[in-house]
Amino acid sequence: MRVRHRRFGRGRPWRLRHGLIALPLALIAAVTVLDLATPASIHLGPFLVAAPALTASFAGPVLTGTIGALAVAAEILIGQLHGGVAASDQEAQLAALVVISVLVTLFRYVRDRHRRQLSQVRMVAVAAQQVLLWPLPRRSGALRIESAYIAAEAEAEIGGDLYAAAPVPGGTRLVIGDVRGKGLTAIGEAAAVVGAFRGSAYQHLPLRAAVAHLGNAVHWNMTHAPEEDPESFVTALVLDVYDDGPCVEMINCGHPPPLVLRDGEIRSLEVAEPAVPLGLTAPAESDYKVEGFAFGPGEVLLLYTDGVIETRDRSGAFYPLTDRLAAWNETDPAALIRRLHEDLLRYAGGKLGDDVAMVALTRPPAPAHR
Repeated sequence: MRVRHRRFGRGRPWRLRHGLIALPLALIAAVTVLDLATPASIHLGPFLVAAPALTASFAGPVLTGTIGALAVAAEILIGQLHGGVAASDQEAQLAALVVISVLVTLFRYVRDRHRRQLSQVRMVAVAAQQVLLWPLPRRSGALRIESAYIAAEAEAEIGGDLYAAAPVPGGTRLVIGDVRGKGLTAIGEAAAVVGAFRGSAYQHLPLRAAVAHLGNAVHWNMTHAPEEDPESFVTALVLDVYDDGPCVEMINCGHPPPLVLRDGEIRSLEVAEPAVPLGLTAPAESDYKVEGFAFGPGEVLLLYTDGVIETRDRSGAFYPLTDRLAAWNETDPAALIRRLHEDLLRYAGGKLGDDVAMVALTRPPAPAHR
């Protein structure tokens, strides 16, 4: 599964707008005919204001202004055939129609301009997301990998959560992390982590050296940022999954522990000596301890950020991740990520309070020998 970003709409299709334009035109014609067919003491002209207002709901400012002008012309025609527009009531109706038509057209112009600006912002966000969070490979060595990213902000594509993967001799190295805070600062720090991870991938550093490199890169980036926040840090989990041998090696820097799923049973990979989050200090290799865990064929390993377990429902209850996983008993990473994604949104009522990143991977069981 890959996160699918909704394209910002550019308005309804032309054929639909072409059909809808008949409504305000028919309204103008009907009001004009009925007004002329009724006594001069009955004024239906005020109903003409509905025509430009209706048009603004589905058309742009040019078409809205055109319909407004037609409505004004119809009002002038009605006034002429009823004895002239010089009467005070006719002048008031005409003036009101002109003012409202202009205001509705201006409103539509401002709205369309805002939509264009927002569309450009989203295009930039999509480009930034593609640069920061490359899609994880669906296969890496013997592994099958699926991932998803859900930004908490309604119009955002990226935030402070991150993940990345890179090949290492005999396996795959992955990182998943969560930057404290929100906004552009968090995105910048996430980019620093991912950049350092990718930049060191070709060196094939041992796991402890790689995490020390990430820690120093993040610490340097934070201390040299234009607006340094002394409380900034990044929780991260860095692990090596080997092609041969049913195990993973891991260093956890203050991040939620991954979960291993098999036959409805959930196992949490809790390290004995967690390291401090990245960015708080300039670390050395000796500050980290590599710990190994079993991860056999047929098992599913789930990595996630704290946005998952800190999602709340309307009553304020936290999302019961382990209960959900045990009930589903999913063995396919794609199905697991898709189901978890949908269930999180449903549990939160459609809007998350924090960014969420998820990665699921499995090593398929070896084929049985006859």
